[in-house]
Amino acid sequence: MRIGLLLILIVFLPSTRVEAQVDGNPAAKVFTEVGIDQKLDQGVPLDLPFRNEEGEPVLLSDYFGSKPVILSLVYYRCPMLCNQVLNGMVETFRTLEITAGKEFVVVTVSIDPAEGYNLAGQKKIHYVEEYGRAGVERGWHFLTGDSMTIEKLADAVGFRYVYDEEAKQFAHASGIMVLTPEGKLARYLYGIEYAAKDLRFSLMEASKNRIGSPVDKLMLLCYHYNPMTGKYGVLVGNLLRGGGIVTIVILAGYIIVNLKRDRKKFLHQQTSMEV
Repeated sequence: MRIGLLLILIVFLPSTRVEAQVDGNPAAKVFTEVGIDQKLDQGVPLDLPFRNEEGEPVLLSDYFGSKPVILSLVYYRCPMLCNQVLNGMVETFRTLEITAGKEFVVVTVSIDPAEGYNLAGQKKIHYVEEYGRAGVERGWHFLTGDSMTIEKLADAVGFRYVYDEEAKQFAHASGIMVLTPEGKLARYLYGIEYAAKDLRFSLMEASKNRIGSPVDKLMLLCYHYNPMTGKYGVLVGNLLRGGGIVTIVILAGYIIVNLKRDRKKFLHQQTSMEV
């Protein structure tokens, strides 16, 4: 499973921030700044300027007006998680009867201001081919922009990310947003795999300018993965070890409960025999 390749932080909490602390590890602070806040019923600034995959100047408003929009924030040179987000999107899109460009629009924006339209164009070619339906190239757009524009959009949708100068990577969470044709945030879907029925329902609701309810978060964070060693950084290692400890505690508790139950049953049988 793809999830097995990722740092998995499961957050089913009212808090919108991911808290992680590791003594003596300066990277721990990064994880308190990363996450996705749900800003339902808030509008995004449609006047933000970007460049499309052909290098042409566009406004965000060019993709709104008549159809619901699926928005994803990634960066195209991401070594891991962003590709999984895009793969998850296209896999779900292929299962839907509706098609991007006809019933809905997809806008993918790079959070890395250093990435140019050439790289965006390569991503578009790949995923349009993966989608494999006629006309999709008119419905899935890959944009790039400057740092100020990207930050304004990310802030508007609640997408919090941090760039680590030492690792030369962005720490970010995974998820996509569904917006109404007017540009209001209607639904958030977290993770890297999106149930077809959830996405279809979200698009139907958004097309009618209806706003969904807040959802629990399965938060996946991408950060500090070393493909040469196949290992995560110190922070991730500690978190994964912590998850292993929790698993052991749960299993131990299960075994203890069953042993007590079996002992009680045995004593009851012994008493019955003596009577």
